[in-house]
Amino acid sequence: MREKTENSVEVFVKAKELLDSGESFAIALVLNAEGSTPRKEGARAIITNTGKLFGTIGGGAIECETQRLAVESCKSKKSVIFDFELQGLDREGDTPICGGKMRILIDPISVQHKNIFSQIAETIKQRNKGIFLTTIKYLQIEYKWISCDSINSNIDFPGEEEINLCLEHKQPELFIQNKGAKEVFVEPIIPRPLLVIAGGGHIGQALAIQASLVGFDILVLDDRSEFTNRELFPKDTKTICDDIAQELSKIPAQKDTYIVIVTRGHKDDAQALEECINKPFTYIGMIGSKRKVAMIRDSLIQSGVCSTEQFEKVFSPIGLNIGALSVPEIATSITAELIAVRRMGITHKPWTDKETL
Repeated sequence: MREKTENSVEVFVKAKELLDSGESFAIALVLNAEGSTPRKEGARAIITNTGKLFGTIGGGAIECETQRLAVESCKSKKSVIFDFELQGLDREGDTPICGGKMRILIDPISVQHKNIFSQIAETIKQRNKGIFLTTIKYLQIEYKWISCDSINSNIDFPGEEEINLCLEHKQPELFIQNKGAKEVFVEPIIPRPLLVIAGGGHIGQALAIQASLVGFDILVLDDRSEFTNRELFPKDTKTICDDIAQELSKIPAQKDTYIVIVTRGHKDDAQALEECINKPFTYIGMIGSKRKVAMIRDSLIQSGVCSTEQFEKVFSPIGLNIGALSVPEIATSITAELIAVRRMGITHKPWTDKETL
């Protein structure tokens, strides 16, 4: 199975910021990756005219060469496409030995692209989806942004069907026409999944930091103002100080949403779980001992709030079993479980050897 690529939404936001500031930069894009490579199609990075890097296309020798060419591209105002082979034969040599091959586009970005990158940044901010097209024709680069509701049969090569498939599979793809005379890289722009943390206490704060680092947008709910202080959480975290259960009831029932319930007590946990257990969120996890979880389970099932099958989908006890004890370790175990659900599609398997979490 081909590895899915996480589109670098942060790169588009950073590009818009640099365009606003007037700083010169180029964007490096992995057009194709064969065999074992550090990143796959769709990986992007920004390189300024001084060589400063935002994002990554894989690190090491390939990134070093990309930075060098990007600085030159910023000066010449000309695009570059190059192939990099990771086919070294000697572990003592300088050529990487991963065994794959990468094709990289480097394009200097100018103020004429500002509108497109502003549209993409706004789409990401609003948690909407769309398609970004990069067309390459005789090293002339053209960009086009298409919102989801604008995809239709009038779209030129590769056409409506192929574009919709990329969006459905959340997978970028390079399409080639006329034996390479024209290439179109189709990239779905998908917002980061939303993690709603019900409870802004110590675990909620530690979880927000770790989950933000691995690609989640964060919303923290608490009814105590001291635990919704924005200074406690990573930049761009949204916080709401109000009744937790009521606020959870307002969360749109979308599959790219993950819920973690870590309030200050079992009563609040139960109320929070009741508000979201019947919604099609990708992940619902609740902290608690086996005894607490069993009591809440019996209460919700007996009162008709949910069925046994619905409760079995709740990740509780929460987190992967890594023997976590401290707050940072517990946050790590929860973050690891979020990653496993997101990347591997795991379903919950109750622990048999741990009493807490």
